[in-house]
Amino acid sequence: MTLFKNKYRIESTRLKGWDYSSPGLYFVTVCAQNRECFFGDVVNGEMDLSPIGDIVADEWIVMPNHIHGIIVITDAPVQTAPRNTVETFRRNVSTTNATNPSRLKPRSIGAIIGQIKSICTKRIQAEGFKGFDWQKRFWDEIIWNERALNAVRTYIINNPANWEKDKDNPIGLRM
Repeated sequence: MTLFKNKYRIESTRLKGWDYSSPGLYFVTVCAQNRECFFGDVVNGEMDLSPIGDIVADEWIVMPNHIHGIIVITDAPVQTAPRNTVETFRRNVSTTNATNPSRLKPRSIGAIIGQIKSICTKRIQAEGFKGFDWQKRFWDEIIWNERALNAVRTYIINNPANWEKDKDNPIGLRM
């Protein structure tokens, strides 16, 4: 670990030399700040969404304190996409605010996640929910082939049923 602003910082798990705006599939997990269970609870192996969870579920697969998604980046020009897809966000990612230029590469995983966090946070705040925030970083994994894609899909589908054993479950029921 290294220090950043006098705090320990976990080294990046990103593949060195990989362009994270390259076409491909990416499995991403984003946590609520301090892994607080803002999004709801797992009841009988299924997610029971809170009002905040309902907002985020419009965009991603939701667990009590984190969300999952599979982002698809293509070479194709971005076109109008139906709601509830990551494509919706890609249209907004390629532009930056001139007064606050982003250091993120347009259409990269980081830029897309930033847009998702921003859109969800604005909707959550507009509904009057206070105290919500995201963890600063996120976890991602490049999906290299169909077998890996199927494994990710299975993991996401089974995640609520395995919540009691999940390392992100703050209840302490982990085995």
